[in-house]
Amino acid sequence: MRANVSELNVFMAVAAHLSFRKAAVELDMTPSGISHTMRVLEEKLGVRLLNRTTRSVALSQAGESLLARLRPVMRALSDALDEVDAMRDTPSGTLRINASEGAARTLLSPYIASFLSRYPDMSVDLIADGRMVDIVEEGFDLGVRLREAVPQDMVAVPFGQRMGFAVVASPAYFAERSLPKVPADLFSHDCIRYRMPSGKLLRWEFDRRGEEIVLDVPGRLSLNEPRLMVQAALEGIGVAYAFKQDVRDHIAEGRLIASLEDWLQDFDGMCLYYPSRRNLSAGMRAFIDLVKLVAGQA
Repeated sequence: MRANVSELNVFMAVAAHLSFRKAAVELDMTPSGISHTMRVLEEKLGVRLLNRTTRSVALSQAGESLLARLRPVMRALSDALDEVDAMRDTPSGTLRINASEGAARTLLSPYIASFLSRYPDMSVDLIADGRMVDIVEEGFDLGVRLREAVPQDMVAVPFGQRMGFAVVASPAYFAERSLPKVPADLFSHDCIRYRMPSGKLLRWEFDRRGEEIVLDVPGRLSLNEPRLMVQAALEGIGVAYAFKQDVRDHIAEGRLIASLEDWLQDFDGMCLYYPSRRNLSAGMRAFIDLVKLVAGQA
């Protein structure tokens, strides 16, 4: 008895996540349903595809081999279906988008809100993930990241405004410390550090009239969520290196004070991106066109 496509889809989801629970969330199934499907698939094939323990799931040698052969086949099948779907007058189906947390917030309104209103037969599965994932390998249609983070082999579609950083702290903090005049002054301050998804601490970058400075600033508090960094600055804990759009209102209303403004330059903002060789589904094309339209009106 041969395996069917739905069983192979379950296997690929488990292989991507190495977790029955996460695969179940992706496929809208129960973990027990995932487990049952995997047992049936292994019985049909007569080999063990997964090595399971109570705490982990790993691919067996046979599982690794099957996955390597399935990826191009399933990708070709998806492209074929997308090509047929592109011929529809009205887009339908689910659009899977991977984005950083900040990008997901930017994308939600007005872009996704407008898209869902305009195309009632479409659904959007937006995954906010700090990791830089391979959108092809993990089954996403589109990714959203800062322009500088988009892989070179992808088609990038800019949207939204240019972005920038601000160095800020509360009035209470600066009442006891002098404002930094040059980036090196930060070495005498308590800086609130950002820990990136890779585990590394973000270094603070400055640029004035071509003079570029990158600092590994000191600080006793490290956080992995930008909004928490802003909150910590508001509490007077230290100096934060935050996105301008996250602190603009706080600065305008006097809750935060900005410094080193002439050392901070704006840069290209968010981009949608997708594989250059992929056939666009009707849903993908409609979403990209809408984003271009809304961004042009902003």
